[in-house]
Amino acid sequence: MTLTADTRTTRRRPSPARPSTLRRTWRTLSPYAYVAPFFTLFTAFGLFPLLYTAYVSLYRVELQTPGDMQWRGLGNYTALLGDEFFWTSLRNTFTIGVLSTVPQLVMALGLAHLLNHRLRGRTFFRTAMLLPYATSVAAATLVFAQLYGRDFGLVNHVLGLVGIDPVDWQTGTLASQIAVSSIVVWRWTGYNALIYLAGMQSIPHELYEAAEMDGASRWRQFFHVTLPGLRPTILFTVVVSTIGATQLFGEPLLFEGSVSGGISHQYQTLGLYMYEQGWGFFHLGRAAAIAWVMFLLIVLVIGVNAVIGRRRTRKETAR
Repeated sequence: MTLTADTRTTRRRPSPARPSTLRRTWRTLSPYAYVAPFFTLFTAFGLFPLLYTAYVSLYRVELQTPGDMQWRGLGNYTALLGDEFFWTSLRNTFTIGVLSTVPQLVMALGLAHLLNHRLRGRTFFRTAMLLPYATSVAAATLVFAQLYGRDFGLVNHVLGLVGIDPVDWQTGTLASQIAVSSIVVWRWTGYNALIYLAGMQSIPHELYEAAEMDGASRWRQFFHVTLPGLRPTILFTVVVSTIGATQLFGEPLLFEGSVSGGISHQYQTLGLYMYEQGWGFFHLGRAAAIAWVMFLLIVLVIGVNAVIGRRRTRKETAR
């Protein structure tokens, strides 16, 4: 028996055609093309105004003659340090920020804790939480200005029922700051409550079950399970609320209708002070310097938050 060799030859499969140069270039550049619209808009409406404001803050520029720019260097910043009204507005911004941020976040946390449990009409209450946030700043401030009226305001009427003398909410320093802060608290409490509610619903339910099996009460579960789980969310809301307090403008402006923040600047914030310098006294260079001071304060707040977050992360990792 003779063996015959298999004379069949294997055919080579044709190699796939190499993509053209144009196609390879598109594959390389397409990710940048997709994100280009965002960076274009950010450069035009975010980065350029920021850098141009820094440029203007180094010059003496008047609103009547914006083309006549005189070099001052850091003169606008040193003038701010010597202006008592700048320090007054900075102090007012801090005070109003504390009076509005602390009660706002505490109330939002309590409301979110209530809404996190089974409650009839939860959808209605969650929707109602956003109604103050959806209300116009002008409408809300005008209503609160009427409520805090000295002679015919509802707040003084209620205080009179319990034997308290009428309070001049638009003249007193602490009283006016409390009145302005209450507007901020009313508008933003529901918004932060929904953020906390979303954070609470992301906490694993097994942690509550384990705590309940160990005999932990509702309060212990809140302090030892809910709050640690909400730590990143709380830090986020603190930063956002602090930024909002630094930029506070509409509420104090419309509360009495004066850019000076009261007869003695008792509730003038940095936003109002910047507006007064730029469009009241026509000093655009100094207004630009105030804007950059506000920007640096916001950067400082974000930096402090980042340091706190890193330290807590390191402690948790070490454990």
